[in-house]
Amino acid sequence: MKKAVLIFSIVFAFILAGCSNNNQKKTEEEPQFLDVKLSVNPEKANVNEPVTFEAKVTYGDEEVTDADDVKFEIWRAHDKNHEKIEVKHAENGIYRLEKSFDREGTYYIVSHVTARNMHNMPKAEFVVGRPSEPEEDSNHSMEMEHGTENGESHNH
Repeated sequence: MKKAVLIFSIVFAFILAGCSNNNQKKTEEEPQFLDVKLSVNPEKANVNEPVTFEAKVTYGDEEVTDADDVKFEIWRAHDKNHEKIEVKHAENGIYRLEKSFDREGTYYIVSHVTARNMHNMPKAEFVVGRPSEPEEDSNHSMEMEHGTENGESHNH
């Protein structure tokens, strides 16, 4: 009788462990990340020629058409004035802005995208007319300006 109870207890423990592992596998899905691919076209433009900026926003395989907030921050190298422009969804997860510049130089753009409780802010450099002296360590200055904390998704 004791053997039967012991065997039953062992079998029952294995069954519980198997059910527990199956439930754990179902809840441990691969995490998804907010991905933003920032493009500038053309990367070298003439003064007063339109430049198109696009942020292709995805979350895993899904195109994000309903981001909470998308802003493009644009400035000329070494200029303290940064222009922030709110951008709406255009199509297929793409947020687009077309803008002309009346001053030559090296410029930077950062797309600030907040969606799915994450924030992503890729940066690109482009030139209008003749380049001006670029900022030395522009990625470092972005981190200092915006800060990064554990648990936040900040991509530079």
